[in-house]
Amino acid sequence: MIPELGQLALILALLLAGMQCVLPLIGAVTGNMTWVRVGRPTAYASGLFVLLGFIALTISFVQQDFSVVYVATNSNSLLPLHYRFTAVWGGHEGSLLLWTLVLSMWTVAVALFSRNLPEIFLGRVMAVMGLISIGFLSFMLFTSNPFQRHLPGLPEGNDLNPLLQDIGMIVHPPLLYMGYVGLAVAFAFAVAALMEGRMDSRWVKWSRPWTNLAWAFLTIGITLGSWWAYYELGWGGWWFWDPVENGSFMPWLAATALIHSQAVTEKRGAFKNWTILLSLSAFSLSLLGTFLVRSGVITSVHAFASDPERGIFILAFLGVISGGSLALFAIRSAKLNSGGTFTLASRETLLLSNNLIFSVTTVMVLLGTLFPLIAEAFNWGKVSLGPPYFGFMFFIMMIPAIALMPLGPFSHWKQDNARRWFDNSIWIMLLTLVGAAAIYAAMMSFSPELIVWTSDDFLGKAWQFLKPWLGMVGALWVMLMTLKWTIDYVRKARARNAPLSRGLLGMATAHFGVGVFLIGVTMVISSSTEKDIRMADGESFDVKGYLFTFVGTDRYQGPNYLADRGHFEITYDGDYVSSLYPEKRSYLSGGDIMTEAAVDAGAFRDLFVSLGEPLTDDRDVWSVRIYHKPFIRWIWLGGLIIMLGGILAATDRRYLSRRTEETSKTVPERAVT
Repeated sequence: MIPELGQLALILALLLAGMQCVLPLIGAVTGNMTWVRVGRPTAYASGLFVLLGFIALTISFVQQDFSVVYVATNSNSLLPLHYRFTAVWGGHEGSLLLWTLVLSMWTVAVALFSRNLPEIFLGRVMAVMGLISIGFLSFMLFTSNPFQRHLPGLPEGNDLNPLLQDIGMIVHPPLLYMGYVGLAVAFAFAVAALMEGRMDSRWVKWSRPWTNLAWAFLTIGITLGSWWAYYELGWGGWWFWDPVENGSFMPWLAATALIHSQAVTEKRGAFKNWTILLSLSAFSLSLLGTFLVRSGVITSVHAFASDPERGIFILAFLGVISGGSLALFAIRSAKLNSGGTFTLASRETLLLSNNLIFSVTTVMVLLGTLFPLIAEAFNWGKVSLGPPYFGFMFFIMMIPAIALMPLGPFSHWKQDNARRWFDNSIWIMLLTLVGAAAIYAAMMSFSPELIVWTSDDFLGKAWQFLKPWLGMVGALWVMLMTLKWTIDYVRKARARNAPLSRGLLGMATAHFGVGVFLIGVTMVISSSTEKDIRMADGESFDVKGYLFTFVGTDRYQGPNYLADRGHFEITYDGDYVSSLYPEKRSYLSGGDIMTEAAVDAGAFRDLFVSLGEPLTDDRDVWSVRIYHKPFIRWIWLGGLIIMLGGILAATDRRYLSRRTEETSKTVPERAVT
């Protein structure tokens, strides 16, 4: 009965989404304000029914209703209760329902907190959000029904993918989807502005907090995904340029360009074309990521690898949404003026450079992700573009971005003086170079391999030598310049007895987080130690001064698996550091073999141990992987700080005003000097 009620709730949600989409548009054309206002209550009702459908599926998992095909496919009677909740979005159908629920949450939030907007404009926004809901609800009901029955019910289910039986999967997908789907709001505002034909800075001011919030969620979602892959997949890496990873990273790159472009459009009325195109592109790339995950065209540990026919539906929907919005942009583009003029030395120029860098980087990642598919389609053979391509190209693209980033807050709108930039930054520049040299010298003493040169690979070693130094220069440059700007800003605000702007503090926080992230990446790439060795009971192995002693293994039974559990004692200069217990699990349902790494986490280093395979019948000799990862936690700390910056910016007081603004007001802002 509960599955039938859940399916009925989704059908009603689809009907209400249709009303939410159609009636406000008709009302806007005919001037019928009653129909225009229908968008908000239908959004509330549709969101409620989607929530009821989600609750119904959750109850089916908790109750182990194996007459529901999706439940039987992704759960069994041995699955612990807390993982039954994770299993709700552990497969294609349930994750699609989660996507639709998150979309409903964003739609309800916009309807609830945007009541100060002009009614016709808000009605158009609701209509666009309703159209997106129609697409995903239709996709779910007609091709991916999570409530499909198997009658009579099966006596036992399969199992949730063991990779997903982890605490990280409880929080990572919802937060990632909050970012993915949240970009639909910026898309809806841009399309509504195009429909209205009034592409001034008003709509940008209204959409900025939503964009910043979605970008913050996407940032923390990607960060948590990196953290999960690091410890759960057993390979000790934090980013692999996997196609599905790229599928979430491309919208983030586009959204990063968007939040900077919005600042220019709101303050100066410039970059209107950029802002609209980036609003359309960011969400379109989210839909493309959805296609990559669900079409079966790529292979990834993150992919659902579903029926390719489902991918055709998403591709068609992507064509309708992206193609339709771009066609509307082409029709309205004649009404878009270039906005205010500015000189070469100005904040606008710096932000234009930011747009170009992040847009080109997005295209670079897109081409690298899709090229293997293109090569296969044209019979060019199997082509794989992995970390060597992405890592090198991304590094090159980010050099100018990092160099210019700290100058933006110091610069003036419209016209500035490059000499003033130099005067503001010269001492920080010198301190950065000296500090990076000192840190790099310490790194070389800790990692002598950094200075090992070979005559037959001079350029490669030169690049190996230079890259970590450049990374440290970039990190210190961003952090020190950001600290200088923040101190100057707070001091001048207090002198004027003026309130601090959360938007500006959020910007500074996010930029500082980039510096923290760069330190983590630089140290991990340049100074990590990775050893794959053979260890017998009682043997020890030294890594960076840490002595790893393999005490042995024991076997135990978990709730739904059997495990070999290793025991490692770690000491440093004879002092006890930690005991680690990596596992090799065999799941009872399906017999999947999984590696559970053990990590001794620290602020400045991680010690990582994972078990490979037993090398003797007595299981007293094992292949073992041992990693020393310096500063790896700073990668995720940087992501967390960047996310906090986005939230701070989204809650700026100028976005919280409840009054309706019918005119565009440009607030002049002087740079901190």
